[in-house]
Amino acid sequence: MTVELNRRSFLQIGMSAAALAAAPRWLSAQAAPATATDRLGQMRSAGATTPIKTTKLYDNVFLLQGAGGNMAVQTGEQGKILIDSSFATAVPKIREAMDALSKDPPYALINTHWHIDHTDGNDGMHTAGYTIVAHEKTRTRLSEPANMKLFGMTLPAAPAGALPVVTFNNSMRVWHNGDSLEMVHFDPAHTDTDIYIHFHKADVLHAGDVWFNGMYPFIDEGTGGSIGGMIIGAEKALAVAGDSTKIIPGHGPLGTKVELKEFSDMLSTVRDKVAAMKTAGASEKEVIDKKPTADLDPIWGKGGFGPDMFVGIVYRTV
Repeated sequence: MTVELNRRSFLQIGMSAAALAAAPRWLSAQAAPATATDRLGQMRSAGATTPIKTTKLYDNVFLLQGAGGNMAVQTGEQGKILIDSSFATAVPKIREAMDALSKDPPYALINTHWHIDHTDGNDGMHTAGYTIVAHEKTRTRLSEPANMKLFGMTLPAAPAGALPVVTFNNSMRVWHNGDSLEMVHFDPAHTDTDIYIHFHKADVLHAGDVWFNGMYPFIDEGTGGSIGGMIIGAEKALAVAGDSTKIIPGHGPLGTKVELKEFSDMLSTVRDKVAAMKTAGASEKEVIDKKPTADLDPIWGKGGFGPDMFVGIVYRTV
């Protein structure tokens, strides 16, 4: 796979196990410039070297955290289900972590959306025997070259083995290993490919990148993302979650409904501030210079995306 980067980096690599509560550094838009070859090498080096942290959420449902987006696995005699696949070089470590949980056979890999930090390991997991499942637009996005304009980054089409072979439009339900898994498409939010996965009996909800826990999110406006869509997506996830639901964000630590509500409220607050300035005639640069998130930055500005980039995305998509 080749990647072209012309200015601010999309992928600054490295996420130690001790820093799992913060945004992965490869998501940092403040990273020093690097050549396409260097950046790709750093991405996959992180995948190969970052340990996989395993957290038990239910009898047979576990959170896996490594160099890419947060993953989850359900074990059982009917076969393992994995949510998201991180980077290609992380696949051996992911399989090792899952083998340590059980010797159950492979069954399915579900992608929460199309981004490389959630799908680069698809081909390797397919080779290991997993059937890839995703929203139909995820297959479309992975089937074509992708241009992430914000970062000056172009990704080629994914190999055939990395493509989802089972897709759905609005929702899909699977009864597996004693539980009911519901997969539901968000309206365009972080991208136009986002879904959540809800394990009903285990009461575990994987929200994908519609939630960045404890930090300003990246919103991929180039593939349908918008601040309004993120707010609606967060509200949709909140409507599914109960008070005791364990909610897995795309990035950041395992969270609760209270924390997801705080994230949703933050998004709405920033949206409203920026919209008011834009309506009054302020340019994007003027809005950024006015620091509308200054009072929020001590809490939400600790992740990989700085306030200025986030405000710029909000301005362009409000």
